[in-house]
Amino acid sequence: MSRTFSLPILAVLAAGMLAASPAAHAEDLVVNLTIRDHKFEPATVNVPANTRVKLLIRNTDATPEEFESHVLNREKVIAGNSTGTVLIGPLKPGAYSFVGEFHEKTAKGVILAK
Repeated sequence: MSRTFSLPILAVLAAGMLAASPAAHAEDLVVNLTIRDHKFEPATVNVPANTRVKLLIRNTDATPEEFESHVLNREKVIAGNSTGTVLIGPLKPGAYSFVGEFHEKTAKGVILAK
């Protein structure tokens, strides 16, 4: 049996699929993080627990850096002089470490969910 769908029905189905995608939502909390001189600023990021967070990471260095957190299961390479986003959460209360993989000795930080 073959089914055909009208264009309006397909549009509604597509919109529903997009709404269910893991992309950032308007209600996500945006937290700014800067990479400068191979360090994260601020090195400690406070976020509310049980809330989705969009990290907006601005790399002011000329070289790329990789935001990496094993506990958050996130990796993102951010080119030099550019901005990238990383979605996290909702997080249970606790501390979640992250590093800049290309400069692990200096690029260290922690997200504190309270």
